Amino acid sequence: MAENNYFSSADARSMAEVTQSPLQLQGVTSQWLLKVLPWVDVTAGVYQVNRTVYDEKKKEVIQTSSECNHDKPVITLPRTASFPEMTPAPRVYELSVVQTILGLQSRAVDLYNEPFNTSSTQIQLTIQALREKQENELINNPTFGLLASISDKQTIKSANNLPTPDALDRLISLRRNTQFLFAHPKTITAFGIECNKAGLIIQNIPLGESLVPSWRGIPILPCSKIPVKKGKSSILAMRTGEDNGGVVGLRPKTLPDQVEAGINLRFMGINEQSIISYLISNYFSVAVLLPNALGILKDVIVESTD
Repeated sequence: MAENNYFSSADARSMAEVTQSPLQLQGVTSQWLLKVLPWVDVTAGVYQVNRTVYDEKKKEVIQTSSECNHDKPVITLPRTASFPEMTPAPRVYELSVVQTILGLQSRAVDLYNEPFNTSSTQIQLTIQALREKQENELINNPTFGLLASISDKQTIKSANNLPTPDALDRLISLRRNTQFLFAHPKTITAFGIECNKAGLIIQNIPLGESLVPSWRGIPILPCSKIPVKKGKSSILAMRTGEDNGGVVGLRPKTLPDQVEAGINLRFMGINEQSIISYLISNYFSVAVLLPNALGILKDVIVESTD
């Protein structure tokens, strides 16, 4: 019986050059907070927030005189008290840092660089991971993180513990010019459910090259770093920018061996096991310039705990 001798498609496939995708980092998010924050370049790693003293009971009002008393020979201009003095102990922010050491086998670096460069690929993946850690720190750091920087006057709760349109309106009303809302994706879904119950539609609006959900024309941006605990989470509302008395990100003006804003790469040598090591550092912080720049709708139910 004759054998079938032919070059099969499996044989052909085994000899073909495989087209590969770049290496993808699982768990990477949209990092909207890092994208929309205005970043201030900090000299010497320190940023001081200067505010005037404010007393609600002693509001200073600029006095005015009338354009109507032209018959009077002399008009005495009213006096206005000087503006309040600066707070005696302004808050000072020092840049925080997250670091890691990337180790690469020199043999792999020497031999396996097609179609993608091994060193640059691993460095970029490491930087992405550090950016994820940065966003988490901006939200959750107990010293300077946004959740730890919200004043009591800017903290509200929903009447029924749900992320309702009415509750979000109250949150927005606590500050002038609310520019962004941040929430965990589960919270955004729960808010959408509450809108559906009320017969309301969430509109998508353009932000950069993306379409994002919004409320009252304000983007609602997903941030998975906002915790969900026991089925509850929170929604942040903020105003941004130095000129706006808002929230600003902080980063160093320049760094030795800088590869991206706030990030540098330092060669650490090759050890006896032929491992090439790099120290990758990410320097940053975040500051709230005025208390009403940042508010929170706290502890809303976003998922069942049954």
